Amino acid sequence: MHAEQCTLDLADEAATLALGAALAQTMLPGLVIWLEGDLGAGKTTLVRGLLRALGDAGPVKSPTYTLVEVHPVSGLNLYHFDFYRFSQPEEYLDAGLDEYFGGQGVCVVEWPDRAAPYLPAADVVVMLEHAGAGRVVRVSARSERGAQCLAELSRMVTSSPSRGAPSSSSPPPA
Repeated sequence: MHAEQCTLDLADEAATLALGAALAQTMLPGLVIWLEGDLGAGKTTLVRGLLRALGDAGPVKSPTYTLVEVHPVSGLNLYHFDFYRFSQPEEYLDAGLDEYFGGQGVCVVEWPDRAAPYLPAADVVVMLEHAGAGRVVRVSARSERGAQCLAELSRMVTSSPSRGAPSSSSPPPA
């Protein structure tokens, strides 16, 4: 049985980048990842860590105005969405963004609640919250593919903690 949720303490930006790098190693084609949290919680920093681990050395910014940034990396397309500026969920449909989902690319979505109920369900949900100078992150699986990713992520963060890496406050999966 795989863990359905993993809770991590991230001390600083380096730990958030390390979590993104660890998440990159668990990705499967077609995966949908929702990033949730307040402004400044570290969502784009997590994506930067993920992209750096996949070999993308270019600038990583939140696609607040462009809605999507396409990153062709490691033999797949990673689509980074930001729906913060949506005032109505129908804007997701009007922009034709549903065409990005359902293929072999990985879709990483900031502010997914702004496109509900039209946005496809998440395989993995990453909730980032401020905790003093650091962050507390809860990673949840919402599908079988998500459970595979979470199990691998849990193994990585509990078996090889290193300086700046996230520390798990959850037990490893059984």
